[in-house]
Amino acid sequence: MSASQKKSSKYLQSPKGTRDIIGEDFYAYQGLFEKFQEVAVYYGFQPIQTPILEAEDVFLRGVGEHTDIVEKEMYGLKTKGGDKLVMRPEATAAVVRAYIEHGMHTLPQPVMLYNYGAFFRHENPQKGRLREFRQFGFEIIGTPKSIADAIVIRTIVDALEEIGVHDMCVELNSIGDPESRVAYIRALTNYYKKNVDAICPTCKERLKTNPLRVLDCKDDRCQPIKLAAPESLNHLSVPAKKHFKEVLEYLDSADIVYKIDHTLVRGLDYYSHTVFEIKAIQPSTEDGEDAPAPLTIAGGGRYDGLAKILGSKKDIPAVGGAIGIDRILHTEGIKTPKPRIMKKPKVYFIQLGFEAKLKSLSVIEMLRKANIPIMQSLSKDGLGAQLGAAERLGVPYTIIFGQKEAMDGTVIVRNMDNRSQETVSLEDLPKHLKGMK
Repeated sequence: MSASQKKSSKYLQSPKGTRDIIGEDFYAYQGLFEKFQEVAVYYGFQPIQTPILEAEDVFLRGVGEHTDIVEKEMYGLKTKGGDKLVMRPEATAAVVRAYIEHGMHTLPQPVMLYNYGAFFRHENPQKGRLREFRQFGFEIIGTPKSIADAIVIRTIVDALEEIGVHDMCVELNSIGDPESRVAYIRALTNYYKKNVDAICPTCKERLKTNPLRVLDCKDDRCQPIKLAAPESLNHLSVPAKKHFKEVLEYLDSADIVYKIDHTLVRGLDYYSHTVFEIKAIQPSTEDGEDAPAPLTIAGGGRYDGLAKILGSKKDIPAVGGAIGIDRILHTEGIKTPKPRIMKKPKVYFIQLGFEAKLKSLSVIEMLRKANIPIMQSLSKDGLGAQLGAAERLGVPYTIIFGQKEAMDGTVIVRNMDNRSQETVSLEDLPKHLKGMK
């Protein structure tokens, strides 16, 4: 082959780190999207799609200038008019930008959104990690309540279980509120400065620009230092401790197995309070070799300060997470679902009181398994606020689950059109709802 032919053939291939999705591979991506979309709708999330191109500042300000994404991985371009754009490297900052731009604060809060699409980062392609990659994300914007953190984690866990990922590990930590973060960064920085001669050059630089990211280091020489580093949980403020404790209680009540990873901080500046990752445990090989390291297939956390960083006049508390679709397709034992048609929710779930909240996730999961999609706002406390949200969203029926009902194993089903209502046992609820027109 001549030099000109070799050069020509290079441009007839997909760029490094990207791939063509053809035939059964296409159906695999589409089936995963529709399965995750189905779970999202059953939990009350609504769709959003942001542009692939965003203003550079959305990520410079939102993600943080001293992160790998901004310093090394963003694909940028300059328009003929001089505007600096980037191909979106992640979803959360873009979704919050859209929330602000479209005045979603006027909607019933919190706003629960799901998104899916391609994202772009210039990094070394490897198994399950491409330069053009796809994620399915969940965002709950407009509530500081700890149950929102639990909803995001529970929704992702359920979505993964639906496709056969049963052997997984939920790892989480809390980096607290701004008060906690200042105290923790001070302690972490002082500790690493005492060990500065033993750490890698990258960590030395991160110590100056973004100290939390020293805990992301994979360099062997830094591992003993990292394992003995101060723990963020020991520097949480009283409100931050309460928030994290409640998250763990909700996960316990939902029978979600988890472990606390004191080195988990995630790599983006906007995170606060809860951060988490979900890893798929890889099986041992047939020849008796050790099992591969767990594969991180999902992650996320709370980002209460991001909206203000992007231009909101006030902080808008929020939490979210995303599943790596390409990573999923490299996970052993998954069941790739066939694409199918979605259903529109006709029921709004209302809970009243702490005991009802603790059992709410189980009730929602029971309805989801019965193929009954709902809408809900578990972070709200008052009946009036939740009924108002149901009316504004035009949902024809509501389920009211209060303290008494939680003890009795019943719910109240209300017709939002004529205000009639009846008490139904939890056992009979799926059949009763399916019989409603």
